Amino acid sequence: MHTTPQPPLFAEPPGPPERADQAQLPYRSRLLHKGQQTKQVILDAALALASQIGLEGLSIGAIAEVTQMSKSGVFAHFGSREELQISVIREYYARFADEVFYPAMQQPRGLARVKSLVANWMQRVALEIQSGCIFISGAVEFDDRPGPVRDALASSVLAWHAALYRAVVQAKQEGQLLPSADEEQMAFEIHGLILALHYEARFLQNPSSIGRAHRGFENILARYGTPNARPAQRSISYPTQPQE
Repeated sequence: MHTTPQPPLFAEPPGPPERADQAQLPYRSRLLHKGQQTKQVILDAALALASQIGLEGLSIGAIAEVTQMSKSGVFAHFGSREELQISVIREYYARFADEVFYPAMQQPRGLARVKSLVANWMQRVALEIQSGCIFISGAVEFDDRPGPVRDALASSVLAWHAALYRAVVQAKQEGQLLPSADEEQMAFEIHGLILALHYEARFLQNPSSIGRAHRGFENILARYGTPNARPAQRSISYPTQPQE
């Protein structure tokens, strides 16, 4: 039976690990390191391709052509198309965490952290307008296709949703949300806002979508936040999406 490994939960990062001097590594370890580098090159190419054509478009042959490697060389690192797709999902998950989640952990618990998570998320969407979001495109491709790839994709998205929900709960615990605030509903609305932004910006190419998404988030804060935590009413000039 195939068992899909679960992604690690988003958690506050530990201190930086100690790194061994590569020159001191034994020959066998240096060979392994070189193999890992080759695998990362393949993975980078696969992620770039999946962002353009979707996970379903990935194949050992397509990646071999892009990387100018033999099919057997690519196969040696991943073993199957399915494992390649799952590895791409894991890589996307890791990069999403590095760009969206971990920088926000520098903010104190409460709305400052929630705002940072959402700002980082919107920034990533803005950068993905010309490519695509694996979480969103993958959901369309695999919503009704059970199996390890769908499981890997769903578990990654659920881990991120849990992290966002936890940040909202902490904001309420800090007294920055109304006592009546429904934390699950607030997290749901934030996710819906991001989905609308992606649809409007990428599919409909609406240049005002990013600004409207920011205003939408301010409206969410105005409804759920305590009076001293609500955004001040002011005129803001929001950036539009990048143009080709």
